[in-house]
Amino acid sequence: QLQIVESGGGLVQPGGSLRLSCVASGSAFDENDFAWFHQAPGKEREGVSTIGRIGSRTMYADSVKGRFTISRDHDSRTVYLQMNALKPEDTGVYYCASRKKRWILSLQAGMYDSWGQGTQVTVSS
Repeated sequence: QLQIVESGGGLVQPGGSLRLSCVASGSAFDENDFAWFHQAPGKEREGVSTIGRIGSRTMYADSVKGRFTISRDHDSRTVYLQMNALKPEDTGVYYCASRKKRWILSLQAGMYDSWGQGTQVTVSS
């Protein structure tokens, strides 16, 4: 399993942007898929975006398509989530998660076995 640390959260106005980072250590970075999950206050954790081990395969929840972009960097062992055009409903804790590579990408939380501690994103005027 990987050890994961997220950063980059904060307070932003509606329409603004943030870039979240997820640094992974402890195992073969390139052998893992990664995903970002969002947990709004009082709600279940939901998948936002995932990226395969090569980086050419990505998947997004409908709610963030066209606004969020996931990417990964081998050298820095970092996965990014660029969030643009943020909305108040994007508020919540964002978690980065990993699992051993699979043929099919997934946004189901139960499919991931390594998790970070989360980073808070608040979208408010």
